[in-house]
Amino acid sequence: MIRLFAALAVPPEIAEPLARRQHGLPGARWRPLEALHVTLRFFGDVREDVAKDLDEELQGVAGDPLELVLSGVGAFGEGRDIHAVWAGVEDNPALARLAARCEAAARRAGLKPETRNYLPHVTLAYLRRPEPDDVAAWIQANNLLKSPSFRLDSFGLYSSWRSSEGSRYRLEQDYPLA
Repeated sequence: MIRLFAALAVPPEIAEPLARRQHGLPGARWRPLEALHVTLRFFGDVREDVAKDLDEELQGVAGDPLELVLSGVGAFGEGRDIHAVWAGVEDNPALARLAARCEAAARRAGLKPETRNYLPHVTLAYLRRPEPDDVAAWIQANNLLKSPSFRLDSFGLYSSWRSSEGSRYRLEQDYPLA
């Protein structure tokens, strides 16, 4: 089994300013710059043969290069069950279409449909039972986040391994957007 997801890598010139916001939240496990990405579709643990089929399906995913802007911050979860803080992605119909095409590729490869609504974001930190007031203060201090527009010419299929320092990612395949 291999844990996979499709994502857009955040370029260094956008990731570095995000790193300057990675403080002020006790107990946060901040994500390293090389791990910052916009997930298109999380596939989960898949068998090697299904991963091969998925790769073949993703090779057929078409889309134009994307112009994205990060805007605002938020959190997943409520109260002491907040488990992540993130930077948002401005509404982008081309991004939504690309995510939908990755979802369709996953279904053609035999994976179960995603049941959650797609909310494009960049996870900045994972949390474990934080103080809600600390999270609220961090969100208030960072809610005016807005990146310059940045262009992405490809998306990738990434593998993920859990470690004591958090998940580690490796680009398995790159797919051009032309």
